[in-house]
Amino acid sequence: MEPATLEIRDLHVNVEGKEILKGVNLVVKQGETHALMGPNGSGKSTLAYTLMGHPHYQVTQGDVLINGESLLTLSPDARARRGLFLAMQYPISVPGVTLHSFLHAATSAMRGYGDKAQTGARGRLNAHLIPMREFRKELNENLDRLKMEPPFLQRYLNEGFSGGEKKRAEVLQMALLKPKFAILDETDSGLDIDAIRIVSENINRLQQDLNMGILMITHYQRLLNYIYPQFVHIFYGGRIFQSGDASLVDVLEEKGYDWVKELATD
Repeated sequence: MEPATLEIRDLHVNVEGKEILKGVNLVVKQGETHALMGPNGSGKSTLAYTLMGHPHYQVTQGDVLINGESLLTLSPDARARRGLFLAMQYPISVPGVTLHSFLHAATSAMRGYGDKAQTGARGRLNAHLIPMREFRKELNENLDRLKMEPPFLQRYLNEGFSGGEKKRAEVLQMALLKPKFAILDETDSGLDIDAIRIVSENINRLQQDLNMGILMITHYQRLLNYIYPQFVHIFYGGRIFQSGDASLVDVLEEKGYDWVKELATD
């Protein structure tokens, strides 16, 4: 079977009447790892949220497709069902909803349990959810891999979580939703060295297990020491300014982004 393809074609996006993305072109195939690097304000996070369908971002031109199907008219949950996942830089908190309840509901929805007419001794009670025994087994396996304790699941979603806890919870969600493509928006933000290692090991494992395509958005090299990109793209001024292999990371580490700014203004 041919690997699935995420394609961004000439994407232009406005935010509050201002053009932020100015013609982004990129193709990511399943199994590939792409790093998107650039200075603050270049439009990297705008791209991430646009791909996932955030209503604040208005697409004025271009398209986003998975296997040739346009995503632009689809809601975020429909895009997720097509295989897209966004690990947010700043995951929001949801008081009153435990992490366990959120994961159980989200995973069930992704796997179509709400679409099935399931009956049994208790009729249709919780027919939209994965049976708890089945869900708990898979959940506990991934908790162990992320070195997370079971009581963590009873805390309200992201409420009072440290930066490392938020990012581990995002990777736990990714492990259960099993996307074709994962957009990682500054996943290293707020992580110490141990947390970066654990999170990165699990992202690498998931990529191998799922043949997942990865688009990593980051400022710094440190995450790329653990998750090795085959392709590196420098993002500047709302578009991809230059692309190359992993050696481009070394150039950025040595020179910073000043040379990019100079070339872009020539």
